Amino acid sequence: MDAVDLTWLDPDHLDERAVAGAVAVHEASRAADYPHQEMRTVTSYRADLLHGWDGDPPVAGVTCDPRGRVVGVLEVLLPRRDNRHLGFVDVTVDSLVRRQGIGRSLFEAGISRVHEDGRTLVMAEAFNLPHTVAFAKALGLDAAMDEVKRRQDLRVLDWHRLDEGFRAATLAARDYELVHLPRSIPDELMPAVVELVAAINDAPTEGLDVEDEVFSAERVRAFELAQAAHGRRMYQLAARHRETGVLAGHTVTGVEAETPFFGHQFDTSVLREHRGHQLGLLLKIGMLRWLAAAEPALRALDTWNAASNSHMIAVNDALGYEIVATATGYQRHLT
Repeated sequence: MDAVDLTWLDPDHLDERAVAGAVAVHEASRAADYPHQEMRTVTSYRADLLHGWDGDPPVAGVTCDPRGRVVGVLEVLLPRRDNRHLGFVDVTVDSLVRRQGIGRSLFEAGISRVHEDGRTLVMAEAFNLPHTVAFAKALGLDAAMDEVKRRQDLRVLDWHRLDEGFRAATLAARDYELVHLPRSIPDELMPAVVELVAAINDAPTEGLDVEDEVFSAERVRAFELAQAAHGRRMYQLAARHRETGVLAGHTVTGVEAETPFFGHQFDTSVLREHRGHQLGLLLKIGMLRWLAAAEPALRALDTWNAASNSHMIAVNDALGYEIVATATGYQRHLT
């Protein structure tokens, strides 16, 4: 088909009908292809458009059928703090109108937007489904990273085994103590928290052509604002070295206020010089204990890992996480 009629959304004057239509398309795709994924709400999608993950939102556009119903959504993320050589392109098409060229036209529009911004690399990711793999191949995208989504069912936790693991980890990490961090990080703790967040750069990126992310106090504050806009209640647990007071590691989760039975296990990282003391395990079991008390309605925690991240996968396996899906990170150099 010819190029689609694409309408870019203005974040300063959001068209609520277009936002609602985009959410409906995302839901149709979720229901058809990945029902294990959490639902997107109007609140969360609006927050994506205004704040992104941490203050660096995507540009988004929609295409409609002749009746004015949104049938396709394009989102293009152009990182501004780092990795300014690349752009992420995400395309979602209503499951009722696939195989008409809408997805290809939207993706090519995304590539054009990336190229116009002077970027030389397009990246995308998708669950491993026959039609998404074929779509990536048709667009000349190369598989560069294998990813795995895992879920922990909090209704069937083996607390006896977890308590044993916590006692063993506490012994191995006897020089450390767990501390709850406030949802808004105090200024005096901000330098230490920025260092903890930046430690995620040690996680494997496999074949992706990416550079380390750059973190700052401004970015942490933007993350706090973005998660609040999404309607997530955030929990951050840190391991503090008893003798020096250094924050040596942390783990972060977020619980969806509109669907309080569902949460995300976000980053878990330990500073390089403090590894080897089972802090990852200590932190994640400590987080489960915290959530059990603070979020009694919570039923599931989802997390993502690179397939090659053997250390964190071993921790997740010990906690009882189970694989629910796999995905691939793709890339294509433009020049």
